[in-house]
Amino acid sequence: MENRELGIYMHIPFCQHKCDYCDFISFSNKQDFIENYVEAVKKEINNYFKDKTLLETYTITTIYIGGGTPSYIDSKYICEIMEVLENNLKQNKVKLEDMEITIEVNPGTVNKEKLEQYRKAKINRLSIGLQSTNNEILKQIGRIHTYEQFLETYQMAKEVGFENINVDLMIGLPNQTIEDIKRNLKEIVQLNPTHISVYSLIIEEGTVIAQKIENHQLQEMDEELERNMYWYVKNTLELNGYKHYEISNFAKEGKESKHNLNCWRQKEYIGIGLAAHSYLNDIRYTNVAEIEQYSIRMDKLNEKIINHILELPNKNGKTNLKEEIETIYEIEEVQDLEDKKKEYMLLGLRTIEGVSISKFKEKYIDNPIFLFRKELEKLVEEKLVVIDGDDIKLTNKGLDLANLIWEEFI
Repeated sequence: MENRELGIYMHIPFCQHKCDYCDFISFSNKQDFIENYVEAVKKEINNYFKDKTLLETYTITTIYIGGGTPSYIDSKYICEIMEVLENNLKQNKVKLEDMEITIEVNPGTVNKEKLEQYRKAKINRLSIGLQSTNNEILKQIGRIHTYEQFLETYQMAKEVGFENINVDLMIGLPNQTIEDIKRNLKEIVQLNPTHISVYSLIIEEGTVIAQKIENHQLQEMDEELERNMYWYVKNTLELNGYKHYEISNFAKEGKESKHNLNCWRQKEYIGIGLAAHSYLNDIRYTNVAEIEQYSIRMDKLNEKIINHILELPNKNGKTNLKEEIETIYEIEEVQDLEDKKKEYMLLGLRTIEGVSISKFKEKYIDNPIFLFRKELEKLVEEKLVVIDGDDIKLTNKGLDLANLIWEEFI
């Protein structure tokens, strides 16, 4: 039987400064934990691969190092983690050179030497967090860098040989204008990155920016203006040769993020590190979110527990397996077939190409048009989705109201 594809996500939760809008599990005041944390990450990787089961079942195709700010920590730690991964993957003759390997970097935390070390570690894709070309806005949202520092980082990345580069931008920021968006796109398109991600600001409870809005220090953007920004971004990037392939993502031909695409196509992945999420063998589970507890649990992790994860759906009557797994990980869901079908629809309707009816039938036998006829009739009637030949996909109205569509499949 052909191996299933598997992605690996690794979480580096350390930052120089936590951005005002960020609600991710990350820390700007725990530098003393870095060395021990990296050791715990290496232990977790080694435990996943101690037994040959994982590599006999899966082919690793993507690695994504996110955060936090992975480029904040010394590059030697990233190299150590990549070396442990490479040594384990050699067991099955899997080469890092054949994978898409991404690391997130922020201007102000990276220099040429770090970038060269990443290249030597066989990392071949960068995701650079810019967010805005307007220095006042960057300062306002708690970014530590300027636009000029971003340009320096981008140039250094090209000089050391990175060809596959994503740039992150944000829309809907307080005090941001359409003119800011036009300037952002003009500047970035001239650089010709292979990929551009454009995210709308989501004001999360408990963040600094939420408190500033509540205290009337900043004003939340008008929803209609934010949607105008989104459509300007979409039209401009498409006119400049970028394919809009997911709600927030645009890429040059063939340069879509394979790691993220595989997640939206319901392919499996393992999350390494603090609060990292995994989807393996119909189980969604996560690591503990407390940094001290993470290291303690990794000391207790063993290959037996990993094997339980690979076997759990076939051991329905044996709750002791679930209990043993939950000494290390928190199980969020053990999916049944109905759960998987709904999730396939939800994830597929994040992408611009939508859900292929024939691929759904190939994977699940059922016809989604019949299986979800009530949901689809409602969404078609409300002009949120369209059934176009073999595809079920979002309309332009659906792009603006995607959350309403996804709710139908939760």
